[in-house]
Amino acid sequence: MAGTILWRVRTTLPDRPGALAVLAQRCGKAGVNILGMQIFPGLAQVTDEFVLRTPKDWGEAEICDLIAASGGDDTVIQAANEAALADQPTRYVQACRHILERPMSFPDVVAHLFDAEAEAPPGVVHDTMELRVADVDVQLHRTAPFTATEHARGAAMADLLNDVLDRSRESAAIGTTPPVRRLGTGSTPDLVVTGETVSALIDGVAVGIGEVLGPTEGDENVREINLRVDPAWQRRGIGTRLLVDTAKLAHMLGADEILVTTHSDNQAVLPMVLAAGMRGRIRMAGDLLTVKVPVRDLRPLDR
Repeated sequence: MAGTILWRVRTTLPDRPGALAVLAQRCGKAGVNILGMQIFPGLAQVTDEFVLRTPKDWGEAEICDLIAASGGDDTVIQAANEAALADQPTRYVQACRHILERPMSFPDVVAHLFDAEAEAPPGVVHDTMELRVADVDVQLHRTAPFTATEHARGAAMADLLNDVLDRSRESAAIGTTPPVRRLGTGSTPDLVVTGETVSALIDGVAVGIGEVLGPTEGDENVREINLRVDPAWQRRGIGTRLLVDTAKLAHMLGADEILVTTHSDNQAVLPMVLAAGMRGRIRMAGDLLTVKVPVRDLRPLDR
């Protein structure tokens, strides 16, 4: 971190008149400039987040001493860059636009918004925010504790995505013309289990398949599954039925959880999980979207 002069500093100050003035005065005497600030009020204390420009020879120890001498407690310090100076209301508006345009980007967008990670940092004391999107849980982790204000903002962002998903389901249900059937006259498939595979058959022809793959690396109780439905037979609930039966099959094969991995722009995965009545944990990493679903409580598959 040598040469770093911008820092994001979060600390808790007493909720009394003049507390901020003391900090500002000490910063001024030390040649530290306060470039940005957010306030998260509480009952007896206030959490403040600052973007500070310090002398080039300063590090975390000097900043921590400065904040402590000003009455700050529970201080978390991170190196920052010019992006930390972005206007906060603008960031939230841009985040909402991203979610409206690409609902499946929600985990990535909110993680970036709250300077958090989708995966808990190993061996590091951290705080977790859990957001509910219908029956799917989205978890965010970071070193600095989440404030009540941030929990409220996160819940509001989740409500926005719920509204988007509800409208998408309503649009799909109203005035939708089903795709032309490629074969046969029926539309309800027979689900047939063979080994570690569930096939959706119509007139004896496979229109969809669900495969239980091997355990994931590092956890033998998690099995990844692969689902495919013929494009001509999509949007008929076949994927949802395959998901349910493949999940039951995975449980029978010893899995406690299943993992569904797809491209981040796949808009069908989340509605499919919700339609199956399953709870899961969703995260996005780069171009991949993953949903982990517990299956230990599922009833055995009829074979």
